Amino acid sequence: MNLQTSEQSQILLRNPLIEQRADPWVLKHTDGYYYFTGSVPEYDRIELRRSRTIEGLEGAEKVVVWYKHDAGPMSANIWAPELHYIAGKWYVYFAAGTADEPFKHRMYVLENESANPLEGNWTEKGQIVTDWDSFSLDATSFEHNGEQYLVWAQQDHAIQGNTNLYIATLSNPWTLKSKQVMITKPELDWEVIGYMVNEGAAVLKRNGYIYLTYSGSATDHNYAMGMLTASEAADLLDPASWVKSQAPVFTSCPENSQYGPGHNSFTVSEDGGQDILVYHARSYKEIVGDPLFDPNRHARVKVFTWNSDGTPNFGKPPADTV
Repeated sequence: MNLQTSEQSQILLRNPLIEQRADPWVLKHTDGYYYFTGSVPEYDRIELRRSRTIEGLEGAEKVVVWYKHDAGPMSANIWAPELHYIAGKWYVYFAAGTADEPFKHRMYVLENESANPLEGNWTEKGQIVTDWDSFSLDATSFEHNGEQYLVWAQQDHAIQGNTNLYIATLSNPWTLKSKQVMITKPELDWEVIGYMVNEGAAVLKRNGYIYLTYSGSATDHNYAMGMLTASEAADLLDPASWVKSQAPVFTSCPENSQYGPGHNSFTVSEDGGQDILVYHARSYKEIVGDPLFDPNRHARVKVFTWNSDGTPNFGKPPADTV
């Protein structure tokens, strides 16, 4: 199946893929398995599951690999876990508050040396210490030209708004090596509705460029995805290397009853021939109470294509199939 038929093939992908799993992360590993994690509605634990197929993740066994602490750090609001394989070991990045301050989020790392991350022991490697101590979350990591990078969202009290995106190199998966550099802050109209937010970064390398998607605004129907672009030859620690798209690249689609798409990740089809966007969205617009505690941000998947200029074309969120 070639890329020209990919939009037609979308009907083959189950949507939603997994219900009530926000901030979905899918990793296709060299062992042929797809691994999945995401925020659970109770915000109290980290689950992993795996399958030989993307759609098989829906019914795959859920393995709880870590529970929140009873008190102190990592004791409340366990958010947005991501699974990474770095230098022969598995790592989970996640954010957590404390029982007495549930929204005092900081970023933490777990490590597992097992071949299968659903087995073995996960050890706590501690908090990722950034250049200043403030609300921070949504760490993601990628390798480029022999360097391991971390990208995350953090508040700077000297800058108006909630969170900006920062990048730094790592000396190990839980320790910054370089100073952190801000690469985007919420400033466009679509990024500042409800909250001034840039968060949930994901990295896609293709066609000589590094595409960094992120999400902005409140977690209701205004939530949407934006994108930064850098040349793969550029200095990624130079903010000038990153060009921000002025319009969002993936937004709510009322005609398909899809609202607030975002906090995405990327994977590929089983044969490797198609690129797949993984994201969450709701199937309704009106929310009672705080949207953060509405559990129905479901994990979803869709094939995406590439424009003639080499940039990704994410299209529109497709309607539910189930």
